[in-house]
Amino acid sequence: MSDKILNIEPMVFPWRTQDPFLFCAHHRDLYPKGNEQFGPVTSLSGRNMGSDFTIKDGFRMYHGMTVPGFPSHPHRGFETVTIAKEGMVDHSDSLGAAGRFGEGDVQWMTAGKGVQHSEMFPLLNQDKENTLEIFQIWLNLPAKSKMVEPYFSMLWHEKIPVVEQSTDGAKSKVSVIAGAFGEQQALRPAPDSWAADDAHEVAIWTIKLEPGAKVSIPAAKSTEANRTLYFYQGTGLKVEGQEISDYHLMDVDSTAELSLVGGGTDCYVLVLQGKPLNEPVVQHGPFVMNTHEQIHQTMQEYGRTQFGGWPWPKSEQVHDPKRGRFALHADGREESPS
Repeated sequence: MSDKILNIEPMVFPWRTQDPFLFCAHHRDLYPKGNEQFGPVTSLSGRNMGSDFTIKDGFRMYHGMTVPGFPSHPHRGFETVTIAKEGMVDHSDSLGAAGRFGEGDVQWMTAGKGVQHSEMFPLLNQDKENTLEIFQIWLNLPAKSKMVEPYFSMLWHEKIPVVEQSTDGAKSKVSVIAGAFGEQQALRPAPDSWAADDAHEVAIWTIKLEPGAKVSIPAAKSTEANRTLYFYQGTGLKVEGQEISDYHLMDVDSTAELSLVGGGTDCYVLVLQGKPLNEPVVQHGPFVMNTHEQIHQTMQEYGRTQFGGWPWPKSEQVHDPKRGRFALHADGREESPS
């Protein structure tokens, strides 16, 4: 094994992460046609409704009872980065913000001192299948930023930088969601994020390699940065000349340039990198703080305030099916990709 590869192991759901990341899950669901309630037309019998994480007929309902997804739930003390590769995600939160994103868009949400939100996957197509593919990544906040004001931003896929290369006609594509890939700098992250300081070298990249395509991942400048590669789809990927089994992760030396070569089929890789916070992590479900006392205080406060309550008519809030991608911010500002 190359000395640039520190560890290789099979991936289990959710994927193991390194500081400053707390959590990473990849969801790919082959939803059927949708009904008038934006749920699947097929029967939901035999499912553990309300906590359906077992793939049946190609999909899961997660915590949704009618619409697949994650109905209103609280967060405090960290950030969520949601990459929507296929399908649509409807966001709603306790501050009155809302949005619909997909097709490669990314939502970056700082929970900070506390927010409720829902992430539903409306099956908008009634005449064809509704495939969904998303990554949900939790990025920790440092102690000094645990109680900042909540914030969310949309990184529309039309604006996300992409680095493309060609090797004898075989193409590779790197979407630069956070950090810098060589000279290509990502869009700015949330202002209170650990990623907002370039010295922390937080990077989130998704990579696609056609068979025989090559990508050279640049070295990080910091000797402290952790870097993990997740080979989640494809066959025959080679890293530093070593063939990697599909659905395996690799912890690698971030200070070394790394060579990737596509195998017999298209290969897909997610890269997470960042300088660790090196702070205590005490987690209780959707709350991530530094001490048990802070968790206790958080639970008391949520019970008392519900982090502002829920201003939407449904916990499984779904937006107008005729709307395209959009973002409505808590201050009333509205935006769309155009």
